[in-house]
Amino acid sequence: MERVIEIAVNHTGNKHREKSESQAVYLFIRTLRAAVWFAAEKGILTWILLFGIWGIASLAYTVDFLPSPLETIAGAKEIILDGTLVRFVAISSQRVLWGWSLGILFAVPAGLIIGRLELLRRIFEPFIDFLRFIPAIGFLTLFLMWFGAGEQSKVVLIFYATVFVILINTIVGVLSIDKNRLQAARSLGASEFQIIYSVLIPSALPHVFTGIRLGLGGAFTSIVAAEMLAAKEGIGFLIYTSRLYFRTDWIFVGLLTLGLMGYVSDRLIRAFGKTVLGRYGINDTRKFE
Repeated sequence: MERVIEIAVNHTGNKHREKSESQAVYLFIRTLRAAVWFAAEKGILTWILLFGIWGIASLAYTVDFLPSPLETIAGAKEIILDGTLVRFVAISSQRVLWGWSLGILFAVPAGLIIGRLELLRRIFEPFIDFLRFIPAIGFLTLFLMWFGAGEQSKVVLIFYATVFVILINTIVGVLSIDKNRLQAARSLGASEFQIIYSVLIPSALPHVFTGIRLGLGGAFTSIVAAEMLAAKEGIGFLIYTSRLYFRTDWIFVGLLTLGLMGYVSDRLIRAFGKTVLGRYGINDTRKFE
């Protein structure tokens, strides 16, 4: 009898132990899954995979061909400590900001006017469609001849790379406005200025904002080309001249720095749009279904 009781007690204990172990495993899997989803949602998983693949691939090559992430960090440390990288980032950012801002100041009003007036749209549309297919780098030699090798040529080049994408998105935003809204505003006695200010601009703002974000990408692309060929400072200059010293790690530092500059800039713009312009339909919190 005692033997039977002992077996029953052991069996019950084993069941409780197995249940506890299964609960612990379930909790661990659930926590791990939540951590993976969190890392994927925040983009952390992407960077882990990227640097992991990069590190594995670098094992098959020398540092002159493909430096590892650690070797790239060591190279970055060199040009951070002597102030080169910080100075080049500031110079490139200033050039991008000037050209991009001028593109916005010109393209948004011009897009609103061209989109509003059909006659102007018919006149300028062929001109816009012709020029926008000529890459900014194609005008670099002309801009150097016209504006010199100083800052003007680089700012104009960035302006050119930025202006068309903002202009086209603004025109599309104006054309996408429901005509009934415009007619309703007129029937209420609104003047042309009131229609533009109260109906046209708020309705077209999501398209304008998208064009501004896309224009920033064009600005960074063009500044690299300009600094590679016609500058003595900047991230593009760093990337181009590093080949002379066989410093592939510095090239990767320049590439990563450009990506980081663009990423941070875009995040700031999105935060501004969400915070200040959210009531106009600008919201980046939507997720793919």
